[in-house]
Amino acid sequence: MKTYVLFLLLMVLPVAGWAAEDHFVDPKDRKFPADYHEVKTHPEVTTGIQKYAPDAQRGPQKNFGLQPIHDNEVFFVFRGDRLEYQTREGTNALFWDIESWLGKDYNKIFLKSEGAWLFNRDEVEEAQLELYWSRNISTFWDFQLGFRQDFKPEPTRTFAAFGFEGLVPYWFEAEITGYVSGDGDVSAKAELEYDLLLTQRLILQPRFETTVAVQEVNELGVGQGINYIELGLRLRYEIRRELAPYVGVSWNRKLGETMTLAKQEGENFDVLSFVGGIKFWF
Repeated sequence: MKTYVLFLLLMVLPVAGWAAEDHFVDPKDRKFPADYHEVKTHPEVTTGIQKYAPDAQRGPQKNFGLQPIHDNEVFFVFRGDRLEYQTREGTNALFWDIESWLGKDYNKIFLKSEGAWLFNRDEVEEAQLELYWSRNISTFWDFQLGFRQDFKPEPTRTFAAFGFEGLVPYWFEAEITGYVSGDGDVSAKAELEYDLLLTQRLILQPRFETTVAVQEVNELGVGQGINYIELGLRLRYEIRRELAPYVGVSWNRKLGETMTLAKQEGENFDVLSFVGGIKFWF
């Protein structure tokens, strides 16, 4: 019986399909209300995508009008990526890495600063300030052009700076910057970070940083080639998205000629630090 019913279905379905094909009606031939094709839209169908929508239209208002698109406005952000206490194997320091930007979707002004305060010497060990014009060039990537001023260590130096900041595949935050000093010395810095969500609030962040110099600068203890590497691992808890204390570990080492110069000056070239700090933005 089941076989007989299945046989009938197989015979009926093709016939039904032919019948449906014979009764096909082109959408253009369908009967719509008289004013269906006469409806006027604003913007019209052939008009391209608009960045802004008007809040009014010419002539008498047929409804409540169109609302403006809240897009491409001016925004301001201040962010402290790292504000932390570092043990530095007895040479304790307060380290800061902060930035702020002001601008719209495509063009922004960035202000960045990094530095360290030594507690045992009661002095600033490093301090630098960077100012950039930032232009969005593709999804998740900005090109930045500006300058950098080093206040510490002395002698002070000024650099022309240019680079890229954005997200590489798998959501790694990357920052690559090149520098040319007033004396013509060329150097570069690369930073890479990743946020690994253990929970919605507990986040583990591995971090990598390295610097390279084309020329040797003896008075500042900078050697030629890859001269510095830093690896870090920080675990933070986001009390709020804008406020997150963290603890972690950071290891840095001077390499090549820079390590040789550090040895000659009796400085540490391999340092392991336990860190504790706060990450914030508003």
